[in-house]
Amino acid sequence: MATFPCFRETTLPRTSIDLPVSVDRDASVPLTVQLGNRLRAAMRDGTLKSGERLPSTRALARQLAVSRTVVTEAYQQLYAEGWLDGRHGSGTYVADVVVHAPSPPAAPAGPLASAGPAAFAGPAGAAGAAWSGVVPPDLPAGNGAAPAGPVIDLRPGRPWVHDYDRAAWRRAWRAAADLPPGDDPDPYGLPRLREALAEHLRKTRAVAVGPENIMVTRGTGNGLDLVAATLLRPGDRAGVEDPGYRVAGNVFAARGAEIVPCPVDRDGVVVEELPGDLRVLYTTPAHQYPLGGRLPIPRRERLLAWARRTGAIVVEDDYDAEFRYDVAPLPALHCLDPGRVVLLGTLSKSLAPDVGVGWLVAAPDLLAAVARTRHDLADRTGGPAQQAVAVLLERGDLDRHLRRMRLEYARRRAAVVDVLGPLVSGDTAGLHVMIEVPPAAVPFVVARAAERGVLVDWTEGPRRSDRPRGHGLVLGYGSASLTEVRRGSTVIAELVAAWWDGEGRKGEAREEPGRTGETRGERTGEGGRREGPAGKGARR
Repeated sequence: MATFPCFRETTLPRTSIDLPVSVDRDASVPLTVQLGNRLRAAMRDGTLKSGERLPSTRALARQLAVSRTVVTEAYQQLYAEGWLDGRHGSGTYVADVVVHAPSPPAAPAGPLASAGPAAFAGPAGAAGAAWSGVVPPDLPAGNGAAPAGPVIDLRPGRPWVHDYDRAAWRRAWRAAADLPPGDDPDPYGLPRLREALAEHLRKTRAVAVGPENIMVTRGTGNGLDLVAATLLRPGDRAGVEDPGYRVAGNVFAARGAEIVPCPVDRDGVVVEELPGDLRVLYTTPAHQYPLGGRLPIPRRERLLAWARRTGAIVVEDDYDAEFRYDVAPLPALHCLDPGRVVLLGTLSKSLAPDVGVGWLVAAPDLLAAVARTRHDLADRTGGPAQQAVAVLLERGDLDRHLRRMRLEYARRRAAVVDVLGPLVSGDTAGLHVMIEVPPAAVPFVVARAAERGVLVDWTEGPRRSDRPRGHGLVLGYGSASLTEVRRGSTVIAELVAAWWDGEGRKGEAREEPGRTGETRGERTGEGGRREGPAGKGARR
């Protein structure tokens, strides 16, 4: 009987069962994921009860005609999630988990709960929706049918975490485990990691700074909160891109700031429309979330001139800077004015979200103020994680991983563009694209896609200004396989075509009273021919 050394002692009964599960070798979903999903479902519906003993990894692998590794990894994942328990020399058991009955379907006016049981199994993505963390109240829920087959999750903000160098990963954590635990965490982070990050940023982002300019954080959200806690006082005005990263507004609001929506266009934040009384401005110049623009050099210069004139601090989220597919990435905005720009970075997209390591780069005096704030808040980044990341950087393992993933993501991005073509924008970098459709089409496409097992995000929804802005679907291709990306994109293309053919537009006259002729996002081509969003082929 295979056991895992991380399993704790237990007094669960030794009841053994035969598992009524199977896997499909022809499916696009990995066998390990299939097995984990089927075991979770069996525990949720009561087929597997608390305390029941599962077969050994060898026995179950023989039953399913798969390798023992498939079963071992599925068991390990379920143990990590708390579904399984066990002890050395005894076996693997269903943990004593209280499983709640699923909530009844929400009314059509509520969130998209009826779009399928897995539609919102977790948060809306590490990146967060563009001011649309909840479904717009007028979003129809379709016919309430559950997705047919496995769910394809194309929501943004999720990287691919299944393809990594396991030997390098184990080596890094073994090296971290060999070091004694620290008793006085440095608010700046481990000097060893800060030195490695300085070299990494110099090579990848042209940021020429030393360790004295770097603080190790737990990620972008943590770094942004530390900056907000240091710089903002109740009533200060903090600018966020609109549409933009929802979490940034949440962080500033939690520190008592007045949130000021700042308009963006295809290239990024519109400098000419920035107010002159902002204390802090949050922006994503490398790959604007969600529209996908890259802030060009002339506008960067104007943005910094605005910041110097008004005294504002610009917080640069280096979102998606690691992944460009057209040209080399522009140097970080921080390089142009290190005294006025705070640079935030994270490993959540380049490696994995749960590593929990990021960085904050700022002028030494501002960084010292942030360090004092951090000390006062007893905030810290875990030492073992810092040590492990330092090993990955020092040995070049992270660089090799990034090169491999750039190629992999480029293939998935190409699949999206191949299928959706003229509808795609913001595809030159990152792990997501915009799918440009009229606002009236968004509810139809999102709901019907969810019924068919494809989850996407969108830019319409709760918003913080009345200014017209980009609209459409936000499709992430980071966490789905190449096959799933192609299948999901095909579903979206079919649904957009169905909407244009009239299937989803029956209530359009009621939604936009007084409109005649062309609908939003549509124009009339030569000879009166109707064309889709952006005039078919006007792809950026």
